[in-house]
Amino acid sequence: MDVVEVWNGHNACVLQAALRMTNEAFAERVGIAPRTVAAWHTNPGVVLRRETQQLLDEVHETASPTVRRRFALMLTSNQADPGSGGFPVEPLRVAIAVVVRDDQVLLVCRRDDGASGITWQFPAGVVKPGVRPDTAAVRETLNETGVRCAVVRTLGTRLHPVTAVQCEYFLCEFLAGEATNSDVVENVDVMWVPNTSITRFIPTSNIFPPILAALEEPQ
Repeated sequence: MDVVEVWNGHNACVLQAALRMTNEAFAERVGIAPRTVAAWHTNPGVVLRRETQQLLDEVHETASPTVRRRFALMLTSNQADPGSGGFPVEPLRVAIAVVVRDDQVLLVCRRDDGASGITWQFPAGVVKPGVRPDTAAVRETLNETGVRCAVVRTLGTRLHPVTAVQCEYFLCEFLAGEATNSDVVENVDVMWVPNTSITRFIPTSNIFPPILAALEEPQ
């Protein structure tokens, strides 16, 4: 196969396997976030955004002949099925900051390959080897939104029901900074949302229950 007419999550994961790259390495090669690659493994049928299609075209076109042959063979074999065990999905740890300011919570609007094109989420960052999760949560919040915060306490850990990544949640207090979209590649907007309105932005089924309990506490 010399040309991929439409890139979906499945084809993208096969290209990752052909390159023999981890989620993080492949994300860096493509120019996207590791959480996006993890989402492709979870939802292989999703058709990717036009910008992402172009990035994958470039990665495929610049790959070595050996990689391109391997990609074509895997795409037409059982190895190409992400659910068949043909290639493993590496565990991905993400630190998530639930930043509270008075009766508001900080959210980011991410670009998404799903039907809506966007999703509202809490600031989050991949926990790299040797980095403390709470440090990653605070650092990523600053990098994404320009908001400085401090961890108050841990809210718990779970496997996310949508992305299937290992999530570690931290309740954080606002310290300083204006909420701005500092990552225009991955995000569309940043906003302070009233605690009582959070389920208008994120489905209740996707919110870790301890978060809702923490937001009900007097701040």
